[in-house]
Amino acid sequence: MLDLSRLRALHAVAMHGSVSAAAVALGYTPSAVSQQIAKLERETRTTLLERRGRGVVLTDAAHHLVETAEQLLALVERAETALEERRGRPTGRLVIGAFASAARGLLPPVLARLGRDHPSLDARLVEVDPHLSPDLVARGVIDLAVTHDWDISPLPAPEGVERAVIGDDPSDILVPDGHPLAALPVLSRADLAGRRWICQPPGSVCHDWLVRTLRADGHEPDLAYQVAEYHSQIALVAAGLGIALVPRLGRGPVPAGVVVVPLDPTPVRRLYALWRPGAARRPAITEAVRALRAHWPERDG
Repeated sequence: MLDLSRLRALHAVAMHGSVSAAAVALGYTPSAVSQQIAKLERETRTTLLERRGRGVVLTDAAHHLVETAEQLLALVERAETALEERRGRPTGRLVIGAFASAARGLLPPVLARLGRDHPSLDARLVEVDPHLSPDLVARGVIDLAVTHDWDISPLPAPEGVERAVIGDDPSDILVPDGHPLAALPVLSRADLAGRRWICQPPGSVCHDWLVRTLRADGHEPDLAYQVAEYHSQIALVAAGLGIALVPRLGRGPVPAGVVVVPLDPTPVRRLYALWRPGAARRPAITEAVRALRAHWPERDG
């Protein structure tokens, strides 16, 4: 008899690419995940993970088992959804994936509200790259995702995922105090030509937006400092090293030495909640989306 919790651990390793990442998603320790898979190997008398460098890879047998695990987990989800729907209140575990600034600027009051209003609901949070969110939802790795896109980089909508708009998050240009741009009340895109930039690394949605936008205006951006965390970018701006495009969500008050200047037209990223159609009837999904919208603040600057 295959143990569902052990299959879930193997499935998480397959979806997240490592034991440590699977442990974060499941809320376990890496040691606990490894123990679950070791027990599954003994039960099936099959090698499921092989060492490769500092990580692990799934064997062919493991990939076949993961396909079965996906089917079983989908059946369990349907059963849990039906039971929760009959109860008429949010219960069970709800794993929410969110990108970094949403995890900081939006999710804390949402999770607090869900815990306060629905004590039978075990809402959990895992940080997820926006590019990966739709697929992770579709595969059942997470129950609900908070993700975003930009006007020139639309969010892909794979089959098996529904979505709802949470809100629009404007962005501004942050410049060092004393910089030539700091004295302007509003910037145009022409003002951005020839500037030294602080931005996110390649592959991120914000990086792609910045590069595409500047190139569309005939400017090749000078991306001198590429760091993922916005607060690190702001610290580099404060040190006088360059300018940055920073969304308002999760930005917080800017430190001394940094000036916020609006850009016209205003760059806006749109936030979405994503979930699987089969889970749409879950009161937990309904309440989580309602809480996300209720806590979305107006962002005037």
